[in-house]
Amino acid sequence: MITVALPKGGLLNDCIELFKQVGLDFSAFLDPDNRQLQIEDPTHTAKALLVRTHDVPVYVEYGQAQLGIAGYDVLREKKPVVAHLTDLKFGHCRLSVAVKANSNYRRSLDLPHHGRVASKFVNCAKEHFQKIDLPVEIVPLYGSVELGPITEMSEAIVDLVSSGRTLKDNGLIEIEQLFDSSARLIAHPLSYRLNRDNLSNLVTKINQVK
Repeated sequence: MITVALPKGGLLNDCIELFKQVGLDFSAFLDPDNRQLQIEDPTHTAKALLVRTHDVPVYVEYGQAQLGIAGYDVLREKKPVVAHLTDLKFGHCRLSVAVKANSNYRRSLDLPHHGRVASKFVNCAKEHFQKIDLPVEIVPLYGSVELGPITEMSEAIVDLVSSGRTLKDNGLIEIEQLFDSSARLIAHPLSYRLNRDNLSNLVTKINQVK
């Protein structure tokens, strides 16, 4: 039986709709009264795990799930050993550098040497500032990153941006985009290579409907 790791949060509805189109129904996860973290499709041909977005590639890498759906941002941050299969074309956002709108910073290189940048994407942020040869301190935050500049704990943040409304509502603006992100289908490399449980057939169906 194929096991799929699905992310909690904003991607879940699109993920469930995608699998419905290939004949697998995991919509029980959308029932507010349901507390199960693992469910079987009614056809008993596949099951799904409901996990935190950042944990999806972990479950796939360690083989507890043969397939998973994770944002490209998560894959760039964690660099898991998984097979990258398909851009699913939903969950679009971007990872950007943002600062207070009333500051004088309008690009990353304007930030002060050894200044502070708050982010939950620590590795991506480090890579960006190393690439432009600007020494900064990356402050790991996993809640409301926007509070970094607001409280003057940091000069900037590196965070995901979708509509930009959260930044605007908190007096922040984007000054530089690191990369675009969207939902990606990933697989456990060995399972995919050996085509366990006819995994390639399911992947083909997903590619046909995405």
